[in-house]
Amino acid sequence: QVQLVESGGGSVQAGGSLRLSCAASGPTFNTYAMGWFRQAQEKEREFVATIRWIGGTTDYRDSVKGRFTISRDNAKKTVYLQMSSLKPEDTAVYYCSHDTKGAVRSWGRGTQVTVSS
Repeated sequence: QVQLVESGGGSVQAGGSLRLSCAASGPTFNTYAMGWFRQAQEKEREFVATIRWIGGTTDYRDSVKGRFTISRDNAKKTVYLQMSSLKPEDTAVYYCSHDTKGAVRSWGRGTQVTVSS
């Protein structure tokens, strides 16, 4: 199974920026897409952004469009999430996801993002 390690979380004031990284290791030859989800306290995990490994097609949840950018480095097997104009409602644990062509999903352990007003 693919292993994912996130980094780059932290605390920032509203309006600030953070960049998350997620490095994949293991059997990544069958990667279809990688992405980011988040889970705020006492809420369900929700989709944030995804990027297809071949072609680079991206998709975002509406509330982050224009503020977040997902990108990837195929050679480094790493996906990034550049977050700008952060809002308190972006506060959550952010999880990296990896999807195979066979629709098997792996998760990272998560990284905390806290945005203060």
